[in-house]
Amino acid sequence: MSNTLRPYLTAVRSTLTAALCLENFSSQVAERHNYPEVESSKSKEVLLNPLIISRNENEKVLVEPSVNSVRVSIKIKQADDLERILCHKFSRFLMMRAEHFVILRRKPIDGYDISFLITNNHTEQMYKHKLVDFIVHFMEEVDKEISEMKLSVNTRARIVAESYLVQVSYSNDVIGSLFN
Repeated sequence: MSNTLRPYLTAVRSTLTAALCLENFSSQVAERHNYPEVESSKSKEVLLNPLIISRNENEKVLVEPSVNSVRVSIKIKQADDLERILCHKFSRFLMMRAEHFVILRRKPIDGYDISFLITNNHTEQMYKHKLVDFIVHFMEEVDKEISEMKLSVNTRARIVAESYLVQVSYSNDVIGSLFN
């Protein structure tokens, strides 16, 4: 992990560790139901203050804790149009397979690229520190993955452009020899 990314990820890690103190809490609206309170905004008294951890305006994390669930939304760094397209395609690819990632939501919060929903059932079935490690590791790797995809696209574009220019110069030579 780079030294510039370390304080950001440390802040995310400590915030998630504190926010994941979840307990079983039945719905105050529907009897015998247990909805994630952060998703159903019917009772405001069980919601805690949302926290935004921002590295810059293009890279931030929104942590929305409640008594029985936490929603973590991540805005991934996108410096140019190519990174925006790659990020959109990559996050869409992951969200279409959300059932394989138990805590991944199918649709992110507006203004963010990807969202996770952790409920009290997840913290009862899984280790809390492993959930935090997964999200922090995901944040590290997604930036690397998008950078690698961008390099790959640029390399492929360079190869295509070179082959096109070789063909164009060859056809220009052939046409020029016909008129001489």
